[in-house]
Amino acid sequence: MKPDELPFREIILYDFEFAAPPGERPRPVCLVYRELRAGIERRVWRDELLTMPAPPFGTGDETLCVAYYASAEVGCHLALGWRPPTCLLDLFTEFRNQTNGLSLPCGNGLLGAAAYFGVPTMSAEDKDGLRELAQQGSWTDDERRALLDYCATDVEVLARVLPHIVAPMTMADLGRALLRGRYMSAAARIEFAGVPIDVDALTELQAGWDVIKHRLIEEVDRDYGAYNGTSFSIARFERWLAVRDIAWPRTATGQPALDDDTFKEMAKSHSELEPLRQLRHALGQLRLHDLAVGADGRNRTLLSAFRSATGRNQPSNTKFIFGPAVWLRSLMRPEHNHGLAYIDFSQQEFAIAASLSNDPNMLAAYESGDPYLSFAVQAGAVPSTATKSSHREIREQFKVCALGVLYGMGANALAAKLGGDTAEAAYLLELHRRTFPRYWRWSANAVDRAVLTGSTSTVFGWTVRVGPKTTPTSLMNFPMQATGAEILRLACIVMTEIGIEVCAPVHDAVVIHSRLQDIDEHVEVAQEVMAWASSVVLGGLRLRSDTKIVRYPDRYEDERGRAMWNLVWRLLSESGERQPASASRPLRSPVHAHRACAH
Repeated sequence: MKPDELPFREIILYDFEFAAPPGERPRPVCLVYRELRAGIERRVWRDELLTMPAPPFGTGDETLCVAYYASAEVGCHLALGWRPPTCLLDLFTEFRNQTNGLSLPCGNGLLGAAAYFGVPTMSAEDKDGLRELAQQGSWTDDERRALLDYCATDVEVLARVLPHIVAPMTMADLGRALLRGRYMSAAARIEFAGVPIDVDALTELQAGWDVIKHRLIEEVDRDYGAYNGTSFSIARFERWLAVRDIAWPRTATGQPALDDDTFKEMAKSHSELEPLRQLRHALGQLRLHDLAVGADGRNRTLLSAFRSATGRNQPSNTKFIFGPAVWLRSLMRPEHNHGLAYIDFSQQEFAIAASLSNDPNMLAAYESGDPYLSFAVQAGAVPSTATKSSHREIREQFKVCALGVLYGMGANALAAKLGGDTAEAAYLLELHRRTFPRYWRWSANAVDRAVLTGSTSTVFGWTVRVGPKTTPTSLMNFPMQATGAEILRLACIVMTEIGIEVCAPVHDAVVIHSRLQDIDEHVEVAQEVMAWASSVVLGGLRLRSDTKIVRYPDRYEDERGRAMWNLVWRLLSESGERQPASASRPLRSPVHAHRACAH
């Protein structure tokens, strides 16, 4: 397809420059746009932008708006009170999709795309300097001209990159690309909303953190003896593991793997490790001042949509409230007379695997409401009368196995995760293979097909290329992760377009914020949208979702972080630091509404 074959009356290429301090909404500085068919270009400075009640170009069905990383442009629309484009082609997402899995020496930004296609442009250093210039609050005439020239240069690069992006597209590909563009609009609305934060509590934590760190080590490490002063001792930790006969994953050098992902996975099987994990995470990575919170008390940061190979968002782990340790999530608090709801899909990855493979036993296990216990029943490991409480330990083993298989986990890794021996883990894997044979055939065929054809794609066309560094396990897990991302994107598109305030997407969940009188209805609508989105992507299977609703003046809590949150505030209180009463109140046992919706 050529640009002039695109089925739109107008094609608008455009670029904003804007200022965006951490946690704040964008403040547009200037705009340059070009109507491709007529070749007309216009430059608009901030003073004129602020007087415009609507965009100076069409945003309806007959106009295609083209941008690079379009959530930034849509964020400027929202800041100006303009209607976002109905039809949006984001050249970033399409370049990312066409090169996903390949090694790109210049990256996948606009300059990277230009370099990949041999399009001349300015240097990265010049571009960075002009971006910094846009963050100023005032500009000389020369600086205004420089910024407008910079915008115009980006629009010219867009015009040169566009033919390369659309050349391999069919009309069906264009439709899928426009759907991805709609998600970039949804991402802009989500970033614009932000997550409500208890700023008083955050300020208190920032002021007192250095004071209580040593006390925190004393309190938490009392049960482990893993610290020597403020330093984590591998030898002491290994002694603790040996006393409890816990098999721990090792690095290539034979040392215990101490990364947070390993701790997180091991804590799922050995819950007593969670406080130590949170302590290590807090001491090693917690930078409270990096959390991006605006003057209005909202946590905002770039969602980095489509950044992962599977198409999932990749927001900053330090700037986003869901990045640091789980106990910090209790900083989330609905605004006055509002409620906050966390809505997540139940057993999503298992259900996706069952649907894509069309394995009847897997589908039956998911439909049972507890696929992991059902797996154990189907495998003959527990009687049909077994319950989650009567066979908790066996259910947990089968859960770890069922999820591990989706990541290509072998017997050794499964044994380490379960804290058992390799023979037992191999037997569990064999039970899975016998119980779900169609899934295993489908998974092997999917990997073989990807290797033979050089790529694999989702229903809506998100594609990863097979390269020299691609592993079979990544190809095995790609369909579940990428399909899950596709479902959540579709749900976010609909929720934001019908006016639900989505504050954050979190892997397989969303956070919404509503007035107290609306929160229950909005949760019900959101769950219906999520079930509908899953049925569209999975060909009819409607996934269940669970919800946790927090009503003002309560704050959000994560079960895994309650003890640490309460400990931190107790230590702050004992240190003599001043505390607002609302921040220092310990979290209670769960009293929030927990509802499951199965349609």
